[in-house]
Amino acid sequence: MTEKTNLMYTGKAKSVYETDNDDYVIVEFRDDMTAGDGARKETMDKKGYYNSIITAKIFEVLESQGIDTQLIELEKPGTLIVKKLDMIPLEVIVRNIATGSLVRTFPIEDGTKLNPPIIQTDFKSDKFHDPAINDSISKAIGLASQEELDFIKETALKINEIMKKMFLDVGIILVDFKIEFGKDKEGKIILGDEISPDSCRLWDSKTMDMLDKELFRKGQDDKVMSAYEEVFNRLITDEDKAKWNL
Repeated sequence: MTEKTNLMYTGKAKSVYETDNDDYVIVEFRDDMTAGDGARKETMDKKGYYNSIITAKIFEVLESQGIDTQLIELEKPGTLIVKKLDMIPLEVIVRNIATGSLVRTFPIEDGTKLNPPIIQTDFKSDKFHDPAINDSISKAIGLASQEELDFIKETALKINEIMKKMFLDVGIILVDFKIEFGKDKEGKIILGDEISPDSCRLWDSKTMDMLDKELFRKGQDDKVMSAYEEVFNRLITDEDKAKWNL
């Protein structure tokens, strides 16, 4: 059994620990919810529980479709054992429907279906407030080579196709999402961090109700955890529950 040792990093909603295995780290999902670059913070009961299990489920589905992820196992609800990665400080955003900052920044109508999907990259930096970044700047500041950037974007599009189907099969529209990548000890780029209602926009395919963190951003705090629970209930099968002792 992998044992956690020293705290490596504390983010807005997760804590990362070293372990007695140099190749693995433990990620603990907390119940913290933030918005506005951390300006607003609340605690939402069971948020870490739902997000950790949803992430494990999605990563397992992606692995089954040929996408390499850092997931080793869901140790218990709220806790993932994952491969240690040197994270690339890029947030890769894939958009299937125009909404949010895209329509606030550019002349495109809210709700416009995007075919092909739009890929954006942001520089992941609290100091610089996660600004949009292009390939030229990414290369200039040493984040990745053009070959690596091309691979990341190609992989993000593959992830999008897999996830769109997975969500639509349970009556959910994948509006957009953001993901992160890192390098393992061999230098191979693989998917890391999490994929959950914190990092996706998800709409019910019949009612178009929001089922994600956007509810919190809009101040509808009373609806947030019921939305996360709904995503959990639709994605997580009885077989999953038996496997993970849920």
